[in-house]
Amino acid sequence: MSDKFTLEIISPDGTLLKLETPEVVIPSYEGEMGILKDHIPLITFLRPGLIKIKDIKERNFFVEDGTVEFANNNLLILTSTAKELSVIDQSSIQEQITAAEKEMRDDSLSDKKKYLLSYKINTLKNINQ
Repeated sequence: MSDKFTLEIISPDGTLLKLETPEVVIPSYEGEMGILKDHIPLITFLRPGLIKIKDIKERNFFVEDGTVEFANNNLLILTSTAKELSVIDQSSIQEQITAAEKEMRDDSLSDKKKYLLSYKINTLKNINQ
């Protein structure tokens, strides 16, 4: 009996990834959440962070936002920002960090926006190391 479930990551451009995997860790507002086969049904929102797909080798995707639904051993992630780490170049990461830090200095930002920007900056800095 397989211990895997179906994962699908979809962006406005189409399906970015569809595969069977034993474990996925997502960055939700509640914190990092691990999903295994037969997880309880779930609907949640993504915050900036890494989607970690754990199988024979780990694959990581940077996301800024999105929604997640898990039901009947199908994990569906809808996001406009998923980028696999293996294809993101260092200069692009540094540009995003600089832009986010500049935006963070805006005194009129809501607490929610500051929360999201801080996660984005921390995640990008960790990727850039």
